[in-house]
Amino acid sequence: MSMRAFAHLLDRLSLTSARNAKLSLIEDFLRTQPDPDRGYALAALTGALSFSAAKPAVIRKAVEARMDPQLFGWSYDFVGDLAETVALVWPSRPGANHEPGLAEVVETLKSASRSEVAGRIEAWLDALDADGRWALLKLVTGGLRVGVSARLAKQACANLGGVGIGEIEEVWHGLQPPYGDLLAWLEGRAARPSPDAPGRFRPVMLAQAIDEAVDFARLDPADYVAEWKWDGIRVQAVSERGERRLYTRTGDDISASFPDVLAALNFEGALDGELLVIRDGALAPFGDLQQRLNRKTVNARLLDAFPAAIRAYDLLLDGETDLRALPFVARRKRLEAFVAAIASPRIDLSPLQPFETWAGLTILRGEPPEGDARLAEGLMLKRRDSVYEPGRPKGPWFKWKRDPQLIDAVLMYAQRGHGRRSSFYSDYTFGVWREDEQGGRSLTPVGKAYFGFTDEELQRIDKFVRDNTVERFGPVRSVRAEAGFGLVFEVAFEGLQRSTRHKSGVAMRFPRIHRIRWDKPAGEADELKTLERLLD
Repeated sequence: MSMRAFAHLLDRLSLTSARNAKLSLIEDFLRTQPDPDRGYALAALTGALSFSAAKPAVIRKAVEARMDPQLFGWSYDFVGDLAETVALVWPSRPGANHEPGLAEVVETLKSASRSEVAGRIEAWLDALDADGRWALLKLVTGGLRVGVSARLAKQACANLGGVGIGEIEEVWHGLQPPYGDLLAWLEGRAARPSPDAPGRFRPVMLAQAIDEAVDFARLDPADYVAEWKWDGIRVQAVSERGERRLYTRTGDDISASFPDVLAALNFEGALDGELLVIRDGALAPFGDLQQRLNRKTVNARLLDAFPAAIRAYDLLLDGETDLRALPFVARRKRLEAFVAAIASPRIDLSPLQPFETWAGLTILRGEPPEGDARLAEGLMLKRRDSVYEPGRPKGPWFKWKRDPQLIDAVLMYAQRGHGRRSSFYSDYTFGVWREDEQGGRSLTPVGKAYFGFTDEELQRIDKFVRDNTVERFGPVRSVRAEAGFGLVFEVAFEGLQRSTRHKSGVAMRFPRIHRIRWDKPAGEADELKTLERLLD
């Protein structure tokens, strides 16, 4: 298969917003394309491909050798996406007529040295048309950004074979691209691949958001237990037959980023819990954990300053015994004994919160006690008899998050988006008013958001940005914002913390656009002291 089919898939996915339509596109691709190309495409969509020798700097250097660097810089600033820019401006050379296949590209880049990569990529760019060049560069840089999660791609595999996504996830971590054994099973040509890989990921059970008005009227509080919804990231810690792994809820292996936690997995089993920073026995804000996330390596200073730990709330594997078919209360009893036997400061137990009525639980959620609970996102409700079922079953588990906080802030800067948003200014930095020593007022940035608005609203904001740009900084535009003129966003966020990295001194947790206040004068937006009061 040439790159054309893969390019066509990426193009269609980038222009399609509906989930079911994306699923159909991937499923059709897997059904109609040959091995091993379709397997490599699946690996690209699930983030299982990376090429250490192929970096964006290599691509930029190659294109700047063929055209005026300043002209390319202007083009890149306008388009806002490296792959799209290079695909459009690449000055190909006549006579290059061998179009590479997807498998050829992947297998070559897996074995090529850094010195060989540039020449290979240039030859492929010469041979491909603009769509093919775009797909090639997206693949090489790992920045597909076509609105497809790894789980969605796995769901397409499940649809292809008429199986549940849990069956795909059970075997996934024992497989390698290009997934010939997986695809053969899904097409009925071979047996199911064995899930028995030591240290493997088990698909997680997720909770539904509770509807207080509906759910509390039909649910019996005696059937449920409650615990705090901790403000970290969901992880699965596995120590099995000599293999130790730390996974995110989506199955990404983050073991290398948390050697301190990995060293504490002195057990045989699989824990489900929350990854947190716990310092001197007390839970730290989420911002401390952020200092450790998305790092390929971690130095001694970070390990000492931000000690990571797991707060366990479920046990999936005890020794060689799979506990997932047991009711929650039975798993909980085993978990309590399991954590006590580990006796590590890096692994503690998420305590249950006694309650008798929904009214009493409502009070607890609104007025948590002193200590770690003050930093919780809300509450979790788990049915006592619930088995550990992959996916998001209806009824067994609920999440009851605290109501978000709201402020009014003024748009200050806008940046082009990526993928289907690359033509729009869709990433927004907003600020609030602060007073200086002379009593004057100026805006100070407090956050950035890029979702929470409709496509129609995006077009209106984009026009506002273009019509009211006062300065340009590469792909970023400074937008007119003063007391008498500006665009006000009502911003929702989950929490605040002090931050020395931000000029305002505060950092928001999960900011997003809640409403666009076209009606509100910019001068009436909130002040920094409002946020400081929330902190206090």
